[in-house]
Amino acid sequence: MSNKLITMQILRSIIQQLQRGFSHRRIARELQLSRNTVKHYALQLTSGTHSLEALQQMNDADLSVIVHAKAKQLQTNPRRTVFTSRTDYFLSELNRTGVTRLLLWQEYKKEHPAGYEYAKFCHLLSTQKQINGATMHFEHKPAEVMMVDFAGDNLSYIVKETGEVISCPVLVCVLPYSGYSYVSALINASLVHVVKALNECLVYFQGVPQNFKSDNMKQIVTKSCRYEPTFTDMMQQWALHNNIILLAARVGKPKDKASVENQVKLTYQRIYAPLRDKIFFSLEELNKSIREQLAEHHRLAFQRKAYSRYDCFTNEEKPLLQSLPFSSYVIRHRVEAKVQKNYHITLGENWNHYSVPFSYIGKKVNAVYDTDTVEIYYQHQRIALHKRSYKKHGYTTIKEHMPEGHQRYFEQRGWTAEYFLTQAQKIGPYTNQYIKGMLEGKRFTEQTYNGCLGILRLGKAYTGLRLEAACKRALKGNSYAYKIVSNILSGNLDQLGAPEQPTLFNMPEHDNLRGPQAYD
Repeated sequence: MSNKLITMQILRSIIQQLQRGFSHRRIARELQLSRNTVKHYALQLTSGTHSLEALQQMNDADLSVIVHAKAKQLQTNPRRTVFTSRTDYFLSELNRTGVTRLLLWQEYKKEHPAGYEYAKFCHLLSTQKQINGATMHFEHKPAEVMMVDFAGDNLSYIVKETGEVISCPVLVCVLPYSGYSYVSALINASLVHVVKALNECLVYFQGVPQNFKSDNMKQIVTKSCRYEPTFTDMMQQWALHNNIILLAARVGKPKDKASVENQVKLTYQRIYAPLRDKIFFSLEELNKSIREQLAEHHRLAFQRKAYSRYDCFTNEEKPLLQSLPFSSYVIRHRVEAKVQKNYHITLGENWNHYSVPFSYIGKKVNAVYDTDTVEIYYQHQRIALHKRSYKKHGYTTIKEHMPEGHQRYFEQRGWTAEYFLTQAQKIGPYTNQYIKGMLEGKRFTEQTYNGCLGILRLGKAYTGLRLEAACKRALKGNSYAYKIVSNILSGNLDQLGAPEQPTLFNMPEHDNLRGPQAYD
C-alpha cells in the first residue's frame, strides 16, 4: 500500500460500498484503488465497535481518528536524531565570520562518519532555517502608528559653483495600514533636520497618527531599553506638540518595524532606480523628483488587488488621523554675537559667517536661526535676513551690506569675457564686436577687463546710441582701446557721417599701353 493517505471523500465512498455488500475487488475497480488499499481500510473500518452506519454519520475529524489509530508509526532515524539535536548550533555558527556550510559539514562528519553527506546536510539545514525563520502577520489599525527609518544608501546632488558632490541621507516614513509613505533627502542626519522632515511628513499626510515608532537611532533615543527607552528632550517636545506617542523597537529587532524596512526596499526600487542616472544641482530639485516618483508609487495598484496605496489611505486611513497642530514645531535658537571688522557675525554651530550692513561693525547683535533662515536683530530691529547655510567655515554675504569700495571689488571678481560680451550685446552689435576685439587683443584676457568696463560706462555718460555709433566708427581702424572710443565721443565724431575713403590714383588710358598680347 502507498504511504499516501486517501481523502475523506474516498474513505466515505468505501464505507458506502461496504454497506451495499460490494467485494473488495469491485470497490477497488470502482474507485481506482489497489485491492490491498481497500483491504487495509476495510479492516480498519470493520474491526472496531462502530457500525458502518455510525461511521458514515461521523464528522471527518472523528472518522480520521478511528481509521488511522492503528497506523504504524515511522521508525526513528538515528542519523536524523543526531542532526536535529545539533541544528541550532549549526545555524548559530553560520552567523560567525568566515564559517561556511562546508566547514560545518566537515566537522560533523569527523564526529559522525556515518552521518549525512554534504548535499543532504545542506538540504536539511536549509529546511530547518526556513522553519526557524517563520514570520508572523500583523494586522495594523488605520492611523494607529507611523514607522520611521533611514535608508541605508544616500542620494546626492552637485553644487554648480564648485562641482562638489553633496551626499544626503534619506528619511523614510510609512503608515503600515495603507502603505502610504513619505521620503525626503536631508542636508544631514542631525536631529534638527530630522524634526523638520517629520514636520513636512505630517503635512504630507495631512494628519497625525496615534504613535510614532523608530529604531534606537541616536537622534531620537538617548538610552535604549526594551520596556522604557529614554527619548531626547527635543523629540519629546515634538511629540507633545503634535499629540503623538513615541515608541522604539527592541535593540537588534528590525522586525519590530517590518513595515518601514519593507518600505525602504520599495524606495530603492521605485525612487532610487528611476533616478539613478539623473543629476541634480540642489536639494530642492532632488526632493522634487523624489516626490514625483513617490506619487507614481502611491498610484500603482497593489499586486492582485484592485486598489492602490493612495486609495486605501484616502478612503480608510486619512479620515481617522488626528488634526494637524495650528503650527509646525519649530526649533529656533537665539545667540548674541559681535559684528566683526569684516561686517560678519559667526554662528558657532557650523562656523558659518553671515553679513550685516557695515555700519554695525563693533555692535552686539542677536541672531535668531532655525533650519532654514538666519535673522539678525539690533535693538529689536531686524537688520539682516539670510538663508541658512551648512557649509562649514563658509561666508554668506549680501552685496548691499558692503562698503562701496568693497562692492566694486566684489563686482570685479565676477567679471568674465562672457559678462562683457553680454552687456555689450544689450547696447548693439557694433559695441559687441568692438568689445570682442578688445578681449582678443591681448594674450591674457583679464588685462582687458578694465578697458571693457570703461567702454561700457561711456554708454551711461553719452547714451547707448552714441556709444554704438562711436564703436561703428572705431571699427574702421585696426586698433582696439578705450581711448579711441572716448576720443570719438568727446570730439563728437560719432555724430558726423562715415569717414570718406581716400581717392586712389588711376592711370589715364592712352594708346601707348601694352596688353597681354604683346608678350605672346
